[in-house]
Amino acid sequence: MPASSPFSEFLSAVAQRGRSIIGIRAPDELDISSSDVIALCHNLLSSKGDASGIALSFEILERYQLLDEGEKLKFFEGLADDFAADGAIVQQVARTYLDDPTPNNLGELSRATVPPRRNLIIRLNQAPNATFQLISMRSDLLDLLPDHPELKEVDRDFVTLFASWFNGGFLQLRSLDWKSPAEMLEKLMRYEAVHGMAGWSELRERIAPQDRLIFGFFHPRLGNEPLIFIEVALMKQMPSDIASILEPDAPPLDPASVRTAVFYSISNCQKGLRGIPLGSFLIKQVVEELKRGFPELKEFVTLSPVPGFGQWLRQLIEKQNGEDSGSELPNTDIEQLQQVMSVEWVSDETQIQPLKRVISAAAAHYLSAEKDSKNRPFDPVAKFHLGNGAKLERINWPADHSQNGVDTSFGLMVNYLYDLNEIEKNHEVFVKTGEVKVSSEVSSLAKTFDRSVNPPNIRDRSLV
Repeated sequence: MPASSPFSEFLSAVAQRGRSIIGIRAPDELDISSSDVIALCHNLLSSKGDASGIALSFEILERYQLLDEGEKLKFFEGLADDFAADGAIVQQVARTYLDDPTPNNLGELSRATVPPRRNLIIRLNQAPNATFQLISMRSDLLDLLPDHPELKEVDRDFVTLFASWFNGGFLQLRSLDWKSPAEMLEKLMRYEAVHGMAGWSELRERIAPQDRLIFGFFHPRLGNEPLIFIEVALMKQMPSDIASILEPDAPPLDPASVRTAVFYSISNCQKGLRGIPLGSFLIKQVVEELKRGFPELKEFVTLSPVPGFGQWLRQLIEKQNGEDSGSELPNTDIEQLQQVMSVEWVSDETQIQPLKRVISAAAAHYLSAEKDSKNRPFDPVAKFHLGNGAKLERINWPADHSQNGVDTSFGLMVNYLYDLNEIEKNHEVFVKTGEVKVSSEVSSLAKTFDRSVNPPNIRDRSLV
């Protein structure tokens, strides 16, 4: 829960006084159920006064947190059923517009199609610390969606509102260091999603040296609750493996001698904001901040995981081994890819060089050619960096020998390059056409893979 601000404390006081106005007892005095919370939601939408509205919003969010998993499911089902747009009214207003297509009738049609629950979420956000609680609420909803797809329309309303509330223009960039508050440093360790930290000593190695930096993005409604953490290593050149960054005994570099800034860990801290675009140029903001502090920097790159590659490659091999695969990789390539999947290479250096060509070529194809229904890369990390205007610069294998790295991507990592003169252009091309900007090296690797596949080209089949 974000730390209370003077304004949120004021709202809390208003909510407590408003509770007596609307005749509601504290939630711990009652046996809370989803039907109680839904009833309060109806009251909130019909309320007129500011004090009563704040009190009802506060009460709804407080009671929601006391619901068990089953009651939370019923609550979301109530949102889906009771607060959907009225189909009969939409049809009536639509007929009116078709008969008389005036701007006023178009406005009426637009308003009729907006479900009341969207306004409900907006009104809930007036309570103290409500934004954080609504993010937590959507996190619960995301857990339910796989088994309850009928709730997708409820999630759509959260996404629509969150995309506006968390527009990149609202985000604040802060630099963190070893002297930052202990509470913030604990969050750094807790939210690290790429390369976990075992404790304070590992955190110190990542934040105390002059050539190690950490930045956070924050939202004014969330106080010190972070949205994203970005970890940066200053180096002499672009790295090809994560050990060169995380090695605990490596001597720190003189910041005056570095030429390359490496973004090696980017952690999204709020599960409830998954899929919400937080702005297209987040990395560029960090780049500009780095250039102000270290004008000698010439190159800005990532050392990024490829979390979707492992699943894709396993499915590729299964399809190639199937009786009706539709296309075939050469047997030698299949054998080599299966060797990569056996993970024996982790402890046998003699296997690495013979396997490097086929695994690198497969990864280059996967990242540059395998697309979803929106013509975007399947891999979520690739989608993030390419959407931020980066270019896929280099494939590195093996680069991560950790258990997580081997499990998710067979030890593969890649470098994305942020060229300050090309970021905006790359971003525009990507969002308009889905084109993935790649280096000549990656392009050659991808073509090597494509040529090894008989028509129809494997890129025409969805494997993820």
